[in-house]
Amino acid sequence: MRKILIPVLALTVGVTTAQAQNASPRENPSVSVGGKAVSVEYGRPSLGERTVDSLLSQLQGDRTWRAGSEQVSTFTTEGDVVVGDQKVPAGKYSLYLHVAEEGPISLVLNSVLGQPLIDIYPAAPEQLKQAPWPHFDYQKQIGDKEVARAAMTKSEASESVDMFTIALDAADGGATLSILWGDAAWSVGIKPAM
Repeated sequence: MRKILIPVLALTVGVTTAQAQNASPRENPSVSVGGKAVSVEYGRPSLGERTVDSLLSQLQGDRTWRAGSEQVSTFTTEGDVVVGDQKVPAGKYSLYLHVAEEGPISLVLNSVLGQPLIDIYPAAPEQLKQAPWPHFDYQKQIGDKEVARAAMTKSEASESVDMFTIALDAADGGATLSILWGDAAWSVGIKPAM
């Protein structure tokens, strides 16, 4: 059974060489928005026997968590875009989720692109030491570097999804970014900035 050390909603940090070899697969979906590429790069943990609701019930503090596993997840846009109702300049950003105690989950983009794993865990395998890893105390460490926070619309997934998935699909002259896990789905629109 594969052991996922740092799933989307967990804080456990500890990496060994054997565990690094069993890391979650990484994906890099992309879509064109206004003729410019928009992409996401993230790790895909499996839900397994857990439920999304049980993971959400463990959230504490400011409730801002990364979207994905292992290395930091990133959102890159070649052109200026509007995510939800928030303007985002062309660039590369770390991608997090803010899970409100009540109300919608929000997609959060931050200008700080993570930190080398060696800063968090000095005994990390050599091949991972320079990889950008997320900040775990988000509000205290990088909350002031937030670029955008856009509320996502929740819906039921058409089928249960075991592996955490971020999808980018063309829609209405822009795109939709969707997050799917278990029986839940969250989405937010992306359009070219005027």
